[in-house]
Amino acid sequence: MSRLAKKPIAVGKTDVSVAGGMLSVKGAKATLTKRVHPSVAITINKDGVTITPKDNSRLAKALTGTFASHVRNMMQGVETPYVIKLILEGVGYKMELKGKEIILTVGFSHPVKLSVPEDVSVKVEKNVMTLESANKESVGQFAANVRRIKPPEPYLGKGIHYDGEVIRRKQGKKAV
Repeated sequence: MSRLAKKPIAVGKTDVSVAGGMLSVKGAKATLTKRVHPSVAITINKDGVTITPKDNSRLAKALTGTFASHVRNMMQGVETPYVIKLILEGVGYKMELKGKEIILTVGFSHPVKLSVPEDVSVKVEKNVMTLESANKESVGQFAANVRRIKPPEPYLGKGIHYDGEVIRRKQGKKAV
């Protein structure tokens, strides 16, 4: 079992409740819900939220740590939303936001269109896209989906990369 799951998670300013197999975390800025796996028990007491396995199976022990992380991420997300910045580099590459759809022009014969999830807010300024959401899982997955369209290539560095990501550059052909 996870060492972090053995310690109770302090609730703080958030309101945590479990009912009918659904975990609900309500904070100042958002409310998140997640289905609880049947082999994990989540209890709320004065010390905080404790996650325990219902049986002695390997899956239940593994999921206690996973759900402890989910609860921490949900509690942090409802207070301060998660922010991910994506940077587009390349001559002629551009990104624009039209309604709930992102249109990327990244060197293909056609523009690539992606629909934005409901709980993610997007801002595009020149070649920088800022994704913001209370749900760490959805904002991270959407950022990965956008980056997957044109990952940075090692020779020229063109493509979509995270802010602060280090791209290992390779040396091109040497002229003799």
